[in-house]
Amino acid sequence: MTKLLEINNLFVNYGGIQALKDVNLIVETGEVVTLIGANGAGKSTTLRAISRLINPRRGEIIYNGRNITRRPSHEVVQLGIAHSPEGRRVLARQTVLDNLELGAYIRSNSAEIKADINKQFQLFPRLAERRHQLAGTLSGGEQQMLAIARALMSRPKLLLLDEPSLGLAPAIVREIFSIIQNLRATGVTILLVEQNANLALQIADRGYVLEAGCITLTGKASDFLNDQRVKQAYLG
Repeated sequence: MTKLLEINNLFVNYGGIQALKDVNLIVETGEVVTLIGANGAGKSTTLRAISRLINPRRGEIIYNGRNITRRPSHEVVQLGIAHSPEGRRVLARQTVLDNLELGAYIRSNSAEIKADINKQFQLFPRLAERRHQLAGTLSGGEQQMLAIARALMSRPKLLLLDEPSLGLAPAIVREIFSIIQNLRATGVTILLVEQNANLALQIADRGYVLEAGCITLTGKASDFLNDQRVKQAYLG
């Protein structure tokens, strides 16, 4: 395996608050890696720093051999990183189809874009049924599917998924996680932030525990499931 993403000694501040402190993290090509921790631990901040929505104070982010620490976010998308954000952030007054087309904004081949939209409809049949529906009228689960599908429209090598199960019914959560496993089988590398640590660790190769902005534990996901500290703190 080769390193697709490497984060070295990353520090991020929000105003006077230190959100990330000396974070080091690696994602190998083809892996699903999960980042678990309590609310406010810095998980979403880590993803936002990778996709360049926020500026690190110190440290470096290496993606596919390139230093992207100071690259603008649109260049990061062009290089192959897509971010499905916490809260879905779909364009409520645009249709499902419009949202998917927006996800392909860095691309110009209309035939390939159309083919990829059809691929998303195969992966997410519910979206196919609602292609002309306004995104704001979809259920929470359907909006989450749309957020992931929209991210995939840029043909990413690395997909950042932030809390894909948040606020969803258990049956929909299982469906979303089944889709994540299918994506992994197609060769998409995934860095997953997820409140449901149990589910995340069941589909991940490796995990990192983030506490108060610091990585405190790293290892195989299967080992985390049997680790007493992780069980007590995050697996209920």
